[in-house]
Amino acid sequence: MSSLSHGHSTVSRDYDVIIVGAGVLGAALGATLGRQGRRTLVLERDLRVPDRIVGELLQPGGYRALQALGLQECTEDIDAIPCYGYHIQSATKQTVAIQYPVVEPASMAEKKPRYQGRSFHHGRFVDKLRQACHHTPNVTMVEATVNKLLRCPVTQRVIGIQCYSKIATDETAQPSEQDRQYYQYYAPLTIIADGCFSKFRRECGASMPQNVSHFCGFILRDCTLPTPHHGHVLLTPSAPILMYQIGTHETRILVDIPGKLPSIGNGDMKKYLLKHIAPHLPSSVTTSFHKALETERFRVMPNSRLPGHLTQEDGVLVLGDALNMRHPLTGAGMTVALNDVLLLRSLLSPAAIPDLWDDMAMRQCKLALHTGRKSYACVLNVLAHGIYTIFAADPQDPQMKVMQLGCFNYFRLGEQWVDGPVGLLGGIYHSQWLLLGHFYSVAMYGLWLILSGRAASIDARPSFVACLLALPMNLVRCAITLWAASWLLLPAMLAEFLA
Repeated sequence: MSSLSHGHSTVSRDYDVIIVGAGVLGAALGATLGRQGRRTLVLERDLRVPDRIVGELLQPGGYRALQALGLQECTEDIDAIPCYGYHIQSATKQTVAIQYPVVEPASMAEKKPRYQGRSFHHGRFVDKLRQACHHTPNVTMVEATVNKLLRCPVTQRVIGIQCYSKIATDETAQPSEQDRQYYQYYAPLTIIADGCFSKFRRECGASMPQNVSHFCGFILRDCTLPTPHHGHVLLTPSAPILMYQIGTHETRILVDIPGKLPSIGNGDMKKYLLKHIAPHLPSSVTTSFHKALETERFRVMPNSRLPGHLTQEDGVLVLGDALNMRHPLTGAGMTVALNDVLLLRSLLSPAAIPDLWDDMAMRQCKLALHTGRKSYACVLNVLAHGIYTIFAADPQDPQMKVMQLGCFNYFRLGEQWVDGPVGLLGGIYHSQWLLLGHFYSVAMYGLWLILSGRAASIDARPSFVACLLALPMNLVRCAITLWAASWLLLPAMLAEFLA
């Protein structure tokens, strides 16, 4: 039977699998392993409903994985909003709406069904996942802080964890050393899924994340988005803005801030938002935005990049944001996590590995996971890096500004050109060659803009003579832009494949 405990007196000490962290990946994996008959212990530092400003947009590829895991009910009864695609606004306030691809094979109906995602309050979704995990047979959930990995004194293999819970009833206080009660649990496999601020990442041989920028996020109340049921990406001279509805009356706005963060306490953040963000918002959003600046709490979190690595140590496996991160502008984090769970469902099944103490079989499982996840994780990681770099291009960088203009206008070419890129963005397609092809198609489109004299504006109409006279210089610009585009994409792809 499953059980949920805030204490340890009635909890067994020996399991098949221990999962550290009950976020999206930890809770989904706990439920999945429990259904397969694995005795699973899930440990979470705080089982209250989480309060985060990211992890609120589930792309179609993640929603499809959630359905395959039999956990789609976790998006029900949480006021989740269907998401059908993206609305993109350029720095000059031109707009284009792009939809996710048609589901294949499409029916013969007049209106063909399209892939769709979901947006919601992160905490509500995670809470539903935890409830599903808690009610799964063979799963035990315990509220406790894991502070140590236990190792065999001879082989140094990880054989379990040590954790503590506090005696005091004050939920807001950190337990002092004398208030802590330590407990030890043992299992042949310990899975580290303790998030982006993982305390065990370095100990397990994974790299440390590289900070790229920060998001400042808050909620807009009763906001009217230009294209309902779409994620909105607004390009500005400073950095992109992301908006999406997370409830009937709430819309999340995330403002990307490169470099040093303005202070929230002394009012600098509010001044920054008024000066650099407010002028670029659609008119339908302006009233809600200004009201939110006066009434809502600003939240800040780092945006980091971390290529995934193979976990070499026996007895432990690092997953989720503890293993692999990308810029959240593309909303790919939960999609990668849920597809990892889907892949592990077969790799860790009792039929595949009857005995989890079999280290040779587990090493093969880890290698299969590492290579198998590259098909989707590599595409989404590289895409997030590329799109963020282009959309956050410095106005003084002419090559990236051409790529930004080319990318935006490439999306305006029509469905036959957009289905590939938006399918990759949505985690629906997992082809590195498709990514490579469309990236260089965007680059070629940018080169055409240079040669046709439209690098500054797509609406420019220079004469043939002017284009001819500028041709030598524009050919040089094309070569530099193509080099910059290749330098943006190829090293990122290589880093993902060699990780």
